[in-house]
Amino acid sequence: MLLGTGSTERNLSLEQLAELVEQAATAIPVAGKRILIIIPDGTRTMPMPAMFALFEKIFRPQAKAVDYLVALGTHPLMTDAQLSKLVGVPVADGHAGAAHIFNHHWENSETFVRVGTIPAAEIIELTAGRLAQDVAVGLNKLILDYDHVVICGPVFPHEVVGFSGGNKYFFPGIASPEIINFTHWLGALITNYEVIGAGYTPVRAVIDRAATMVPRPNSCFALVVTQEGVAGMYFGTPQEAWAAASGLSAKKHIVYVEQPFQRVLSVMPAMYRDLWTAGKGMYKIEPAVVDGGEVIIYSPALSEVSYTHGKLIEEIGYHCRDYFVQQWARFQHYPGGILAHSTHVKGLGTYDAATGIETPRIRVTLATKIPEEHCRRINLGYRDPATIDVAAWRNREDAGVLVVPRAGEMLFRLKTQSAGSTSQSPGQTFQPSAHQPEPYK
Repeated sequence: MLLGTGSTERNLSLEQLAELVEQAATAIPVAGKRILIIIPDGTRTMPMPAMFALFEKIFRPQAKAVDYLVALGTHPLMTDAQLSKLVGVPVADGHAGAAHIFNHHWENSETFVRVGTIPAAEIIELTAGRLAQDVAVGLNKLILDYDHVVICGPVFPHEVVGFSGGNKYFFPGIASPEIINFTHWLGALITNYEVIGAGYTPVRAVIDRAATMVPRPNSCFALVVTQEGVAGMYFGTPQEAWAAASGLSAKKHIVYVEQPFQRVLSVMPAMYRDLWTAGKGMYKIEPAVVDGGEVIIYSPALSEVSYTHGKLIEEIGYHCRDYFVQQWARFQHYPGGILAHSTHVKGLGTYDAATGIETPRIRVTLATKIPEEHCRRINLGYRDPATIDVAAWRNREDAGVLVVPRAGEMLFRLKTQSAGSTSQSPGQTFQPSAHQPEPYK
């Protein structure tokens, strides 16, 4: 049963959020149970302190235990100081009062338990023939210590799956490498341009199939959040809550523009600490940039390509999808998640295997602390951030120039573009737009 509400015109009050958490405590029910709540890390806009306080106030007096697991995917582990900021109360040695807040130790193979396999025959069907292989499904074995798992996280347009949230907090949030790499490479084959902000995509279908193997009962709070507040919150199964929230997110988080821009300055907030996460400044604007245009990722304090995957990215650089597809023998041993990130930052493009010439659709330039030589080595442009006066770039939309403050969450798209179905029905077929040929199979 789906609970909750949302609006494009007003935000929910704290009292309304509390009422929904109260209803959820009855619906689960939490009484006498060990509850594990999966939460986002610091790279998502989310009123986590408020939600943490509500869970502690409403769930804890009834439950046998209430603990938290941060859905890091493959992001860096969070320190106690970072966790304290995340939940709004002091955290010491991973504890906030009676609550244990766990990092997801994705880097340790001992973290995981195998819960099943999606056979190749199903993968062919789920991916519309794009891929055909068995996919191992593994999760953080910590979930086996609890009676009920609750997802609590926001929903935004997303470069891999269409819209984030829901079962994505299992896969990749607390998943093993096999399914993370598979789903990310699947999304890369479709391309960010096609999948971001679309409806029920092949990647979402694979994630939902994997979620049928989660060995514990589970529920989901899916929030739609802007800088002004919480526009909506829904509670139910992960599929139900995600469907409602992604429908509202499509109305709150997508900006439709009349004409494509020649140049975009994506001003990245401090919560994106490396290019691995700050790449959203490209993902969310790519569909609204003219062929031959430029996206500048502006983050003067950013100095790292990736805190966790930098070595591999140094080896492969940033390239369009076809660069890897046409040289698959050379790149097939790299993790799919790394290849996917590379293509998402570089964007659409072509590669001529006969000449070795790669032609990106648009230019991507870093205005960060990453030195020029480093940018060139990884196949990205460079601009000294000190030469950019953000104020001077503003209010030039008529000249084809756009400044995106706090970039990374709002998706920009042309009014004339079709980004697949915006229906949130699992039965709805994903339809790529006509911008480019059918994705590689």
